[in-house]
Amino acid sequence: MVRSLWTGASGMIGQQANIDTISNNLANVNTSGFKKMRADFEDLLYQTVKTAGTPATEDTVVPVGIQMGHGVKVAATQRMFTQGSLQNTENVSDMAIQGEGFFRIQMYDGTYAYTRDGAFKVDSDGRLVTSNGYWVLPDIIMPENFLPQSIAVTQDGRVTVKIPNTDEPVPVGQIELYRFPNPVGLTAVGENLFKVTNASGEPIPGRPGYEGMGQIVHKFLEMSNVSVVREMVDLIVAQRAYEFNSRTIQTSDNMLGTATTLKR
Repeated sequence: MVRSLWTGASGMIGQQANIDTISNNLANVNTSGFKKMRADFEDLLYQTVKTAGTPATEDTVVPVGIQMGHGVKVAATQRMFTQGSLQNTENVSDMAIQGEGFFRIQMYDGTYAYTRDGAFKVDSDGRLVTSNGYWVLPDIIMPENFLPQSIAVTQDGRVTVKIPNTDEPVPVGQIELYRFPNPVGLTAVGENLFKVTNASGEPIPGRPGYEGMGQIVHKFLEMSNVSVVREMVDLIVAQRAYEFNSRTIQTSDNMLGTATTLKR
């Protein structure tokens, strides 16, 4: 009887984690470059009361054993790196990746991070940076007298600008992309950034549009890949599962209450 109480409690805890994951997805439905997460579950240890295959008589064995489960736990929260839809922004410093790859970002402490969010800006020094001021690598630095609305980026990542009294665009840098053997092994650190782990493998650099890398789409942003309808359906399922597990606890409690009233 006590087993069912703890089993139901583990189910409620698991579904709470599931709802937490879904709520984070919905909260980031408008976050550029966000990739949805999915909670994966696995069952807990089993108490083996009778082992299948043990001798029943001299000539027969037990065909089916008896195992009692102890509930569920969260095994992983997997990030889904499917392509998000592209939105036209008409902003000359915005870029989206159509296909595989990440932009490399240099943090304030000198370490590297990676992102799918191409909502870049040009700072006071003419350097291409993220919304939080982190440098985009390789360095893209604009000339002092460039025309801000003349920034152009090709599909293979070549960045050019125009300066006064010149007819031809001036090249200012080359965007590089990075992909990973196991991108789901990256760890999210907030601010739309990911960092390398032993599970993700080392980053593989490449030029956009070549060797399996995605292409750069200028003046577009990759939106979140969260489907609101799918998340709402998953939320309903998680809510009902939470209620079912709470009902098993209530039923077990009622049965224990019945047992305590057998003798008055």
